[in-house]
Amino acid sequence: MALKKKELKIGDTYTERVVEDLKRTQIVQYAGTSGDYNPLHTDEIFTTKVAGYPSVFAHGMLTMGMTGRMLTNYVGDGRLTNYGVRFTSQVWPGDTLDATATVEAIRSEGGQNLVDLSITTVNQNGVEVLKGTATARIDA
Repeated sequence: MALKKKELKIGDTYTERVVEDLKRTQIVQYAGTSGDYNPLHTDEIFTTKVAGYPSVFAHGMLTMGMTGRMLTNYVGDGRLTNYGVRFTSQVWPGDTLDATATVEAIRSEGGQNLVDLSITTVNQNGVEVLKGTATARIDA
């Protein structure tokens, strides 16, 4: 079900838990799906002994994808016209992530009704791991 312009107001928020207790298996599965086998995401010995991190960590694009699922759950499938993010902190095995979309603007452009959203994803400690923006088509 798609969002309707008349149902929205600036400042509205939608929050969804996108992952609870992220598993190493999920990170490795994403590596296989994406083809990104960077050892920082898959090789504990390399990551801790060579690179100096405390553990392997999730691909930024995995976090973006999970956050994107929250967006499409909110605005509806096939409604996003723009989606961009910055990765602001690592996501570790065991993390729980909550993503929030906030309505920043409701506008019309080129005959379409649009909503502009700011997006943030935080871990269980409230540390922001992703920050971004999105635009979606909405119904009248």
